[in-house]
Amino acid sequence: MDRKIDVTELALRDAHQSLMATRMALEDMIPACADIDAAGYWSVECWGGATFDSCIRFLNEDPWERLRTFRKLLPNSRTQMLLRGQNLLGYRHYEDEVVDRFVAKSAENGMDVFRVFDALNDVRNVEHAIAAVRRAGKHAQGTICYTVSPLHTVEGYVQMAGELIALGCDSLCIKDMAALLKPQPAYDIVKAIKAVYPDVRIAVHCHATTGVTLVSLMKAIEAGADSVDTAISSLSLGPGHNPTESLVEMLEGTGFHAGLDMEKLYRIKDHFIDIRPRYAEFFSGITGVETEIFASQIPGGMISNMESQLRQQGAGDRLKEVLREVPRVREDAGFPPLVTPSSQIVGTQAVFNVLMGHYKVMTGEFADLMLGYYGRCIGERNPEVVAIAQAQAKKDPITCRPADLLQPEWEMLRAEATAISGCDGSDEDVLTHAMFPKVAPAFFASRSEGPKNVGRDPLEVAAAQAAQAAGAAGTGSVRTPISYKVTVNGTPHSVSVAPA
Repeated sequence: MDRKIDVTELALRDAHQSLMATRMALEDMIPACADIDAAGYWSVECWGGATFDSCIRFLNEDPWERLRTFRKLLPNSRTQMLLRGQNLLGYRHYEDEVVDRFVAKSAENGMDVFRVFDALNDVRNVEHAIAAVRRAGKHAQGTICYTVSPLHTVEGYVQMAGELIALGCDSLCIKDMAALLKPQPAYDIVKAIKAVYPDVRIAVHCHATTGVTLVSLMKAIEAGADSVDTAISSLSLGPGHNPTESLVEMLEGTGFHAGLDMEKLYRIKDHFIDIRPRYAEFFSGITGVETEIFASQIPGGMISNMESQLRQQGAGDRLKEVLREVPRVREDAGFPPLVTPSSQIVGTQAVFNVLMGHYKVMTGEFADLMLGYYGRCIGERNPEVVAIAQAQAKKDPITCRPADLLQPEWEMLRAEATAISGCDGSDEDVLTHAMFPKVAPAFFASRSEGPKNVGRDPLEVAAAQAAQAAGAAGTGSVRTPISYKVTVNGTPHSVSVAPA
């Protein structure tokens, strides 16, 4: 046996989203693209997820231009994106015409593979997006968000696989966003799906946070998985993903091979080694293994978000209480998987419960989750909490597909967008406004200034810190430069700072 295992490289999207808050500038990715394009990957994930938001919120960069750039720089590769079903890349459901137009424009601007998921695993919420991808002639990958609860079973995942296949998906993805997928469940789920649907293509996506998922990838491969996701080693591990080079070496002598060019992988690795220090201030606090996630089921990015919320309230010491509260809130909501946006909704409500009392204050988003406005969950929702949500939101629970309640909105969105100074009137700009209406106006106004790189030279950071320290020391009117010795990546440097 010598079976090729396809690999999707995550360095240009999920890797830096998970490790450095999606702050990497396009200019820092461009030099690696030639080697990525020639390394032998099945696909290159480079768009979607939080990148669209980050581009216009922090980087003053047009996300559509980023996509077009990747299309030019990766001529031999399948480009791939993560799409939140009916939510697209925003945080609410959009009416079907908006979904159609977003998918069509994404395909037109260079997207090949659409990994489509719903945070609640409600297949109704991905049906329209998958149909739009098929109409565009692109690869529709239906996604199963992996999670653990008393109600989630291998049989249930097989059933969902069948529902996605019935929609015409070209492949399936088992998406493990919190590094919860242990080796044996990985084997059991892939094996069971392949037993019923032997011809379906299965990709497996795992984060590395808990330290067990490289083994999970191996077990999934042994069970028949066709493709796995990895990130080049210099952008891997922690709350990120398993290293690409480690996968290649792990497969040696097993009867499987990845077919990747190791020389090019090493060049890609070296490039991002050089880039990493520029984004040190954005790196996650999780640098090693965090096995407590098996108990809390909280993705690494969600933990950092909750820490920030608690610090803002002067309650930074209450994180452990919140981590204990999250599973209770999740059970009340019917055991949704914790992935954007359900992770943020459940996590924020858990913070409120700890700080203000059990559902004394309920976010509007959590009320909508309890009332079905995000879709249906696998479990029954706590009726007492549903009643609280109903009283607060002043609306009744629903059981239909949430988007069925939406009125046509494209013309309204177009009118709103074109009235904003700097909007060019294109469908792309209208969609940018639709995704993030509070952020888009400022972006349109400043777009002509060009992209902004928020990465900083480590020496500049050290100098700024030294200047701050000098000011704090009360140097007063002293103008003599102060010399500091700093070490960056093992290399000593001398920095002179003149007090302001």
